[in-house]
Amino acid sequence: MDHLVLEVGLAIALIAAAGLISSKLRFSVVPFYILIGMAVGPHAPHFWHLDFRFIHSEPLIEFMGRIGVLFLLFYLGLEFSVGRLVKSGRSIAIGGSIYIGINFTLGILFGLAAGLPFMEMLVVAGITTISSSAIVAKVLVDLKRTANPETEMILGIIMFEDVFLAVYLSILSGLVLSGSTSLAGILSSAGIALGFMLALLIIGRKAVPLLNRALNIRSNELFALVVFAGLFLVAGLSETVHVAEAIGALLFGLIIAETEHMKRVEHLILPFRDFFGALFFFGFGLTIDPLALGGAVWLSLGAVLLTLVGNFVAGMLAGRTAKLSPKASANIGLTIVSRGEFSIIVANIGKAGGLLAILQPFAALYVLILAILGPLLTKESKLIFKLLNKVLPLDRRERRKSPQPPG
Repeated sequence: MDHLVLEVGLAIALIAAAGLISSKLRFSVVPFYILIGMAVGPHAPHFWHLDFRFIHSEPLIEFMGRIGVLFLLFYLGLEFSVGRLVKSGRSIAIGGSIYIGINFTLGILFGLAAGLPFMEMLVVAGITTISSSAIVAKVLVDLKRTANPETEMILGIIMFEDVFLAVYLSILSGLVLSGSTSLAGILSSAGIALGFMLALLIIGRKAVPLLNRALNIRSNELFALVVFAGLFLVAGLSETVHVAEAIGALLFGLIIAETEHMKRVEHLILPFRDFFGALFFFGFGLTIDPLALGGAVWLSLGAVLLTLVGNFVAGMLAGRTAKLSPKASANIGLTIVSRGEFSIIVANIGKAGGLLAILQPFAALYVLILAILGPLLTKESKLIFKLLNKVLPLDRRERRKSPQPPG
């Protein structure tokens, strides 16, 4: 604890250096934050004499990272409104079901092909199904795609995934940790999660006039305290009913977006979003043990390949149900391909249940690859779609626009 402030200062300096490097290379900053965290984390080799490997500060950095996720999702919610999502409710439900159905089925089939036992197969399917809301939010904001037509579907799938996660974690925990599970308990978890999300959106929308009056505060200090209190209370309350705290933050952002103070809140949140968000990805890197990844290379690469294909197909189908263009539909699958915090949670259940040790390094390497690859694929989604459209009949109109080679 003697070096806690110094460790945090070093962490911020390293994060800043990673940001400068990514800016020079014009590459997404997320992979740099994760890799620098891995390089200096408590699992890294003892490569310097003073051994500043962020051992003492890791819990604090992890907590600040959790705050970063809240700010990232809250800001993303501010870019939308409850009304816009309600109008897209049916297509979001269908698109979310398609996305979960395809990715979960592929995860089960992958586990079966790898010869894993039944319990391990369920864990692998969970790891490969749920995308990272933090990375998706960061990429959408960085690439200024929050106004894109497909982003409504992306947000809807993120929330749909959370309902699925609440149900799935109930089932998985019951099977792996206690050896049994209750149908009533599963239905109850699903009902509470879905009911809480719907109730919060409905009540929040009705309470907009009240919020307009409550946020009519001249003092910037008091205004910030009121907004932050609301954000943390809603996120914390969400967690108590088995809805991810990040989804609670997203829902609160959707509600505040309906008020006349949205622009002021957005301006207030920006520096907190960037600072704490960077700490989240650095802290995520700290949790990965680079020395334990070697044994799961081929298993992880196979899962990554399957996820890329499954995500692209799911995005195209989900986009079609929402009547989006093929290019926008491709953006859906390429944007939500990143895996992160939720996959690690599922893997930890397997570890707690004494399942095969390969699950931990598999999850870490799989998440690391897609956390690095996801932002790159999102950034280059137009080029990827153009290349694929030359081979596959994705959009005939785009193919006709392309210049034909001289005959």
